[in-house]
Amino acid sequence: MTDQATPMSGHPSGGRPSGRATNELRSITLEPGFSPYAEGSCLIKCGNTHVLCTASVEERVPPFLRNSGKGWVTAEYGMLPRSTHTRTDREAARGKQSGRTQEIQRLIGRSLRAVTDLTALGERQIKIDCDVLQADGGTRTASITGSWVALSIACEKLLLTGSITRSPLTDQVAAISCGILDGTPVLDLDYDEDSSAETDANFVLTAGGGIVEVQMTAEETPFKRDDMNAMFDLAEQGVRALAEMQINAVKAGL
Repeated sequence: MTDQATPMSGHPSGGRPSGRATNELRSITLEPGFSPYAEGSCLIKCGNTHVLCTASVEERVPPFLRNSGKGWVTAEYGMLPRSTHTRTDREAARGKQSGRTQEIQRLIGRSLRAVTDLTALGERQIKIDCDVLQADGGTRTASITGSWVALSIACEKLLLTGSITRSPLTDQVAAISCGILDGTPVLDLDYDEDSSAETDANFVLTAGGGIVEVQMTAEETPFKRDDMNAMFDLAEQGVRALAEMQINAVKAGL
């Protein structure tokens, strides 16, 4: 079962390659339970970016947390060789992960732990795997949004079996990109927009209004405080829509 975004109303795009309004998300679907063997899973599709997120529960923790009474949530991220227009060798074949891969999977793990009470999880670990099936911009933000759904379903199943007595999730977390395109702040960049934007940014926000992380870079000329505020407003609007879809996906996945 899928949950699909309803396009946001907004002003004419003023020339976005996609034809979307400045505050319009791509077509987004969240399909819970895509992987039948994982404790939690979600296939998230943001336009032509498709990421499979799975959550696996392990009844052990990393050595640094043994006998601490706390659990752990961590993430791994990877792109399939033909997720882009040209084939990329598997990182396992190279013998090491790229710096980009390490950065993204650490971001996903940090984002999920920010809304997880590790004590309530008990001494167990939940590993999130994010596999990019197709990439058209925003793979890291899609991974975070889909991963929360997979993690939430896994936690709900732990509650149902009595393995934990209260939910370890303290809030929802989702992520979205924004940018400055031809001088105009826009929401949810695809690859064509991301590759030509003067500024690009990733916002990791909670449903409760908290900020987990903001990554913002001027590609050509420095941006202004007003531009930053405008992108943040767009991101908040986008995350509100994503958070509603997350809740519906979790309900459908149980």
